[in-house]
Amino acid sequence: MRARRAATALRVVRRVAGLAAVAAAATTAVAALGVAATLRLADLPAAQAGSTVDVELVLAVDISYSMDPDEQALQREGYVAALTSPEFLSALRQGMHGRIAVTYVEWAGAADQRVLVPWRIVDGAASAETFAAAIAEAPYRRAYRTSISGALQFSAELFASSGERGIRRVIDVSGDGANNQGPLVDQTRDEVVAKGITINGLPLVLKRPSAATLDLEALDVYYEDCVIGGPSAFVVPIRDRSQFKEATRTKLVLEVAGATPPARPVPVSATTPRVEPRVSCTIGERMWQQRWGRGSDFN
Repeated sequence: MRARRAATALRVVRRVAGLAAVAAAATTAVAALGVAATLRLADLPAAQAGSTVDVELVLAVDISYSMDPDEQALQREGYVAALTSPEFLSALRQGMHGRIAVTYVEWAGAADQRVLVPWRIVDGAASAETFAAAIAEAPYRRAYRTSISGALQFSAELFASSGERGIRRVIDVSGDGANNQGPLVDQTRDEVVAKGITINGLPLVLKRPSAATLDLEALDVYYEDCVIGGPSAFVVPIRDRSQFKEATRTKLVLEVAGATPPARPVPVSATTPRVEPRVSCTIGERMWQQRWGRGSDFN
C-alpha cells in the first residue's frame, strides 16, 4: 500500500518537475523529486492507532493586496481543480482511513484571518466536489498587509475544533510575499512545529522584484528557511501562472499520501539543529519600514 501511495505521488511530481519553470528550481522539493525519482514516506506518530483521519489539513491562502485579482482567481481555481483531480482522489483512497479533515482559510494582516470553508470530511469524489464547490462559490475579497505568522497562529488553533484526530496535522500556506506584520515568522514557525504540526509552503514567485510592490525574488528560499517546518515539510514554488493547477495538485497529493522529497536543502524544524537562513527572516519587515516607515497602514 505504501508503494502504491508513493508511486501515485511520484507520477504527479514528475509531471510538475517536467515543467521548465520547476526544473529550473532544482533546490526545491519538487525538483529534487524529479531528479531523485524517489520518495520517503513520512514517519507516523505512535498515536496513529487512535486516529480517525489520515490528515487534518488547513489550506491557508493569501488574499493581501499584493495578490492581484488574476492571481487570486488562479490560486482558488488551483485548489478547486486539485481537490477533484483523479490523482488526489487516488491518494485519498490509499490512505489508512481513506478520509481527511480539511478547512480553507483566507488571511492577510496580523488581525485578518477568516475561515472560508469550515472543517469538513473528504472521503471520496462526492465530498471532494462539495468542498471544492464551497471554495469556488465564496465571494472574493482582498485586505491589507501580509502576516504569515498570523496565518500560522490562527491555523494552528483550528485543529482543536476539527472534531477528528489525524495521523498528521498539516498547514498548507500559500502566498506571494514575505511576512511584514505581526510576530516574527521564524519564531512562530518554531512554536507551531513544536506542537507536532507540519507546515508546507506554496510560494507564488511570479513577479519581478520591486521596491514599490515589496516583491521578493527569492521567495521560495524565504519559505524554505523561514516558513516551513516539521516532519517531512517541503516547498512547491509556482514560477509561472500556467503552473498553478499542476503545482497545487502535486502539493495536495504529497500531503494526503504522507510523502516527501528525500532531502531538503536546509533543516528548518524546531527540533533540528539551527542553520543560518540564506534569506533574512525579517526581510519583509525591513522592506516595509524602508518604504512606509513605522506605523503605516498602507500595503
